Order: sequence, then C-alpha cells, then structure tokens
Amino acid sequence: MFQIFDLVLVACCLLCFYRIYHGPTAADRMVAIDILGILVVGFCAFCAITTGKDFCMNVALSWAVLSFVGTLTLAKYLEGKGFDE
Repeated sequence: MFQIFDLVLVACCLLCFYRIYHGPTAADRMVAIDILGILVVGFCAFCAITTGKDFCMNVALSWAVLSFVGTLTLAKYLEGKGFDE
C-alpha cells in the first residue's frame, strides 16, 4: 500500500518537473513549483507516518511556510510590484 503511495507521489513530482521545464508561461511554472512544494510536504508527512519520527513533521511544516512565502514573493514579482508594496 505504501509503495503505491510513494509511486504516485514520484509520478506527480515528475509531472511537476515537466511543467516547470516546458511551462508556456511564468504563471504555469509558478503553479508547478507550488505544487512541487506541496508534494514535498506530503513526502515528509508520509515519512513521519511510516517511521514514527516527529522530525519529519517539523521539516514538513517549515517547508510549507517557506513555500507559502516563496509563492507570495514570486506572485508579487510577476505582478510587477515591488516587495515593499
């Protein structure tokens, strides 16, 4: 069961990498990077469940916060506004 979940997450990561590389617009690439961050959080949560280590959940929460801030920053940049606005 867990191996199937791993394979699905890896397949989703590969599709995200494809969209990041071949994305027709910067917004498509931004969405793919955001989804990739969500998948990394999923990997960390899955690792925490299977191994029972709390450290993986700390990594997942930290990654989620950094991904959120990065997405906001990239959206402001693509909109053409400065970071102080």
